[in-house]
Amino acid sequence: MMNANATARLAGAMASLRSKVPGRCVLCLARDARHGICAGCLADLPRLPTESCPVCALPSPAGAICGACSTNAPSYDTVRAALPYAFPIDALVSALKYGDRLALAPVLGRLLAECAAVDPLPDAIIPMPLAPQRLRTRGFNQALELTGAFPRRWLDLVAPGVLERRRDTAPQASLPLSDRGANVHDAFLARRRLDGLDVVVVDDVMTTGATLHEAAAALKRAGAVRVRGWIVARTLLRTQ
Repeated sequence: MMNANATARLAGAMASLRSKVPGRCVLCLARDARHGICAGCLADLPRLPTESCPVCALPSPAGAICGACSTNAPSYDTVRAALPYAFPIDALVSALKYGDRLALAPVLGRLLAECAAVDPLPDAIIPMPLAPQRLRTRGFNQALELTGAFPRRWLDLVAPGVLERRRDTAPQASLPLSDRGANVHDAFLARRRLDGLDVVVVDDVMTTGATLHEAAAALKRAGAVRVRGWIVARTLLRTQ
C-alpha cells in the first residue's frame, strides 16, 4: 500500500496530465467539468467545518473567535478559505507550484472565487508576493496566477505591485511550525500608501498564518484599515 506522500505525488502527476486535456475534469477526466472539476468530484472534495473562527478559519464552536485569536490577535482581520489542505487539493496545489502545471491555476482560482463571492469586494486584491530569487527560479507567482480566474469585474482590483517581499526567506513548508514566524518576520514592504482601504491578500495555502500576519502588518503600516485573506486551502491543524 502506498503511503500518503506517495499517493499525493501520484495524484499530482495524474492531475498534471489531466490538466492538459481541455474540457476534462482534472481529477477523473470526465467530460462535463464545470471550471475544470466535474460535479461528482466537486461533491467529493473534503470541506471545511461549517463552524470556524472568523479570524483564522480554524474550527471553532458556534463560529466564535477562537481562544488563540482572542488572546493574540493577528494582523489580518479575517480569512476566507475555500477548502481544507487535504487530498486531492494538496496534490493539485503542489502540482501547480512545484510541477509548473499552470493549467491548474484557473481550476483552483475559480474554487477560491466561488468561496470569496460571499464577501464584499475590497478596494484592492493583492497576490501574496514571492521573493525575487524564488520568482526567477519558479518563473511565475502562483498567487497572481490564481487571480486570473477571478470574475472580470474583480480583475481591475488586482494589484500585484503593492506588496513586496523584500528579502528571501526559506520556504515555509520546509520549516518546523515553530520556526515559521521568525522566518517571515518583517519580510514585507508596501510600495504605496493604502490609507483607509480595505484590502484582500490572495494565497494558495495557509498553515500557521505567519506569512499572512506579516503581510497584513506591512499593509496596515501603509494605512490599510482592514486586511482580509482569501486562501485556496487551509491546513486544519491547530498551530497557535
